[in-house]
Amino acid sequence: MKNFVEELRWRGMIQDIMPGTEEKLMEGPAGAYVGIDPTADSLHIGHLVSIMILKHFQACGHKPFALVGGATGMIGDPSMKSQERNLLDEQTLAHNVACIKTQLSRFLDFDSDAPNKAELVNNYDWMKDYTFIDFTRDIGKHITVNYMMAKDSVKKRLSSESREGMSFTEFTYQLLQGYDYLYLYEHKGCLLQMGGADQWGNITTGSELIRRILGKEAYALTCPLITKADGGKFGKTEKGNIWLDPARTSPYQFYQFWLNVSDADAERYIKIFTMLSREEIEDAVARHAEAPHLRQLQKLLAKEVTIMVHGEEEYERAVAASGMLFGNATSDALKSLDEKTFLDVFEGVPTYTVARDRLPMNVLDLLGAETEVFPSKGECRKMIQGGGVSIDKEKVTDINAMVGEESLLNGKYILAQRGKKNYYIIKVE
Repeated sequence: MKNFVEELRWRGMIQDIMPGTEEKLMEGPAGAYVGIDPTADSLHIGHLVSIMILKHFQACGHKPFALVGGATGMIGDPSMKSQERNLLDEQTLAHNVACIKTQLSRFLDFDSDAPNKAELVNNYDWMKDYTFIDFTRDIGKHITVNYMMAKDSVKKRLSSESREGMSFTEFTYQLLQGYDYLYLYEHKGCLLQMGGADQWGNITTGSELIRRILGKEAYALTCPLITKADGGKFGKTEKGNIWLDPARTSPYQFYQFWLNVSDADAERYIKIFTMLSREEIEDAVARHAEAPHLRQLQKLLAKEVTIMVHGEEEYERAVAASGMLFGNATSDALKSLDEKTFLDVFEGVPTYTVARDRLPMNVLDLLGAETEVFPSKGECRKMIQGGGVSIDKEKVTDINAMVGEESLLNGKYILAQRGKKNYYIIKVE
């Protein structure tokens, strides 16, 4: 058995841990779970810490359970929230659960014959037929209101300036989550519940319920909420969350997020978000310190996480796309970009629109009259003669060259380049 707690400890992935947890896990293979509320049909990188904890748990020889909250997702966790969120219907939740399992399969082994293969469980399965009367009689009587009110998630909401306060629906959330732990302890052998630091109150309600009803010990472990070195919120950009679904966040944008983190953040994140060994990470940090301007640590971090989430092929494409603006990218590399990645790479570039029936058109007319890539055809002519104009990453050498449909990228775009750094998109409609 590999020491799971020690593995998390050196990676900086433990915030709170119940006494005896480490010793219990060293006795032999155990079951543990992390809960995920299926509020969207994709996970985002805020979920990655919990997923990595499950991944390490499995790698250490234990059995991980991913619990999707089909029932609790209908209620909403008050932790870290300033107001009650919208409730989702059954059909939407079922769709979200299916999508989340597909994403989790990239991280966890669900399908092998290994005794510690991962399992996906949905608390809707054991809550759907549980009546309110039975639940309050069987479970509610074991936890006092005083105990529930003492939790930080409740106290913060009740003392906040929010006029709405906290509904009974949300107040019961910790009791429902506590029952999940009791159910999985009895039926799946889960001795440990894990989650983010904001979940400590909910998790310990579960272990307390197990102690009071079954007279048994259950354990708890939380990881720190990840922040940026400058105090900003991790995983948020101007556009919002960084999602694991390539339709929401392209692999190129995903790769760029990790590539652009600060040195201090890269040193922390590479321990948390990769499976690299301690020796490999220490070596990478040392090499980075010798030449920080090369950003080797960020490149290694971006490579490991992008491959883990999107695969090797998408990583290679993201690297190629990243060299598009500043490197010596070829015309073939440009043509290989899908439309979304193309628009992501050249986001913010001046864009002009030309009618499709105007093509083919002389390059001087296109760049110096039909659009404003150049102020005049004369200036365009001079720059072509000086070797400073490219169409779709191919240098234009003939002032009489015609630009037609064969130049269209993704059937609708032309990329014009003036000098080394000035790009323009011509959209053909």
